Amino acid sequence: MNNYQRLLALSVYRGVLRRPIGRALLAVAKAQIGDQADALIEARGALAEELANGHHLNSLLTALGLEVLSEENAFTVTAAAGDAVPAETMQAAAHDLAALYDTAVAVTTDTTPPLLGNQPADAPLDRPWGEQTEALVRWHSKNGCGEFVFHTAFLWRNGSMKAVEHIDPIRLSDLKGYEMQQATACDNTLAFINGYPANNILLYGDRGTGKSSTVKAILNEYADRELRMIEVPKEYLHELPDLTDRLSALPMKFIVFIDDLSFSGNDDNFSALKAVLEGGLATRPQNVLIYATSNRRHLLRESFDDRDGSELHAADTIQESVSLSDRFGITLTYIHPDHQRFIEMIRLMAADMDMPLTDEQLYTIAQELSSRRGARSPRYARQYLIDLKHKWKTE
Repeated sequence: MNNYQRLLALSVYRGVLRRPIGRALLAVAKAQIGDQADALIEARGALAEELANGHHLNSLLTALGLEVLSEENAFTVTAAAGDAVPAETMQAAAHDLAALYDTAVAVTTDTTPPLLGNQPADAPLDRPWGEQTEALVRWHSKNGCGEFVFHTAFLWRNGSMKAVEHIDPIRLSDLKGYEMQQATACDNTLAFINGYPANNILLYGDRGTGKSSTVKAILNEYADRELRMIEVPKEYLHELPDLTDRLSALPMKFIVFIDDLSFSGNDDNFSALKAVLEGGLATRPQNVLIYATSNRRHLLRESFDDRDGSELHAADTIQESVSLSDRFGITLTYIHPDHQRFIEMIRLMAADMDMPLTDEQLYTIAQELSSRRGARSPRYARQYLIDLKHKWKTE
């Protein structure tokens, strides 16, 4: 059996052949068994193009190895869940991995030993892959599976996920004030990660108080414990059932993040989120939580017409307007701090930036921000201090 036929016989790792490098590798292996030189040259060129597009240059095994490690199949999902992989699946995985490795080596024109390149940290791809199934089981149990292996944050839209390449590096230690709210959110998240019952969370309150930053900091705090986050813009909330179905089959823990949540009347997204939170026939999976931020306690915008209009059962309309927020098990309130607490926040932020400020300077900054911005906003304070430090450096 030649390498092309071995690839055609893949079972567990068959999905690799639908990925860019795997697909190009298959084309080269096919061209090798024919006698048409032009077809082989063209196939090699297409493979080289894919390697260059992925910035792997000539490191074929590195590029193919990344596709192998990020596969979602019966072997990787079971391993990521920490369950025992059946012997038949182990054997099939070893067969597939050997075929992929051997073919990659065979089509390499470089005369140097196998082009391993720079593999991910602790990835067990430093020798022939067919011998690495046990090591891969351990690796996936630690790192997860599928597209969630190399990325922790994603954006969902139009029925698909796109990895976030540059995540906001904010940490909980960067956020000053609101310690009680942060502790509650962390306790809930840790319970979720450890397999205990946990609640969806609504973070609502004044603008610039760190609601969204708290959620992002939680991801940065616990990403190494197989926590992943998927941000869903509110205009795509009607796709939530599709997303939760997709995630329910995976062993990792997921937070669905909805930022700046609010609805107008007759919004289909309102009903979709309400059903997923609680009350729908298809309930939220146990490995998914929803964390949402809003400047409004009542997420459905309500006008005086709603209260005094012509509807016969106006009380039902009012009840509907508060029913969504009530479905979050935990509600955390963020309000602008009083003057003294605002000064303390500024002092702590300045200390983190190595900016020694006198009490008089702190008071002046707090007064200026309160009057200029009309609110004691921690966000405005951080922006002000960043600008101030820049001016210090340039003076």
